[in-house]
Amino acid sequence: MTPSAKRQAIEILTGEHGLAVRHACRVISMARAAYYRPPPERVLRDQPVIDALHAVVAKRSTWGFWKCFDALRLAGRSWNHKRVHRVYCALRLNLPRRARRRVPQRVQHPLAAPAQLNHTWALDFMTDTLYDGRRFRTLNILDEGNREGLTIDVAMSLPSMRVVARLDELVAVYGKPQALRMDNGPELTSIALTRWCAQHGVALRYIRPGKPQQNAYIERFNRTYRNEVLDAYVFDSLAEVRTLTSEWLVCYNTERPHDSLGRVPPLTFIPRSTAPLESTFEWSA
Repeated sequence: MTPSAKRQAIEILTGEHGLAVRHACRVISMARAAYYRPPPERVLRDQPVIDALHAVVAKRSTWGFWKCFDALRLAGRSWNHKRVHRVYCALRLNLPRRARRRVPQRVQHPLAAPAQLNHTWALDFMTDTLYDGRRFRTLNILDEGNREGLTIDVAMSLPSMRVVARLDELVAVYGKPQALRMDNGPELTSIALTRWCAQHGVALRYIRPGKPQQNAYIERFNRTYRNEVLDAYVFDSLAEVRTLTSEWLVCYNTERPHDSLGRVPPLTFIPRSTAPLESTFEWSA
């Protein structure tokens, strides 16, 4: 029992039960001198520790607790590490730990793009804001064979089930790809997407964490889309983003010359027998 708790128990015994202070102190096992002595304020009692910690942190602001504690011990301070840590945390000197998300090791797949359709589709997400500050996301899907932008889905949220539904719609129009190239985002490593790929016999080609150059085709596509659409206009609603994106995607695939394709548009480089996809379902923003 702490001294403060003992004082409260003595006050209950003397106030409610009428015991003398001497008898109450004997029952609680507390000296009368300690009961009558006013408890010191914790700030005043810990002031030497506070001053010593401030002196260390002022010189070495990047040191953690144990570095500071060892420095105090080397300086001749004999405070217990529990007391020093309590004061250290009360002063909010503890540095936050940045825990890195563990991502499984990925096999490095070569960025080979044979000139054939539906060999590998590349997927990636982008984000931007409307004029009122609301953030929205885009799901970009590219055919690496002719660099054709298959679709750009725009919404406030793009969960894994929506990614799967979008892929189903693309497969119904263009046929299924042999592989998907993408990063390690939570929507792209979800059970829903991996199960969809297993059911359709589509290989998963995850890039290594922190290596966007391994998905260079979609990254270059994202840069063009941002320069010519997202950064070029101020949007008031998702409807405006979708309208301008749809118009730009048709121009990108049919009119805009592509340097790596011999300066011709993607659908001129390798034409498709199917018409461009037009979404037939509505999603809530």
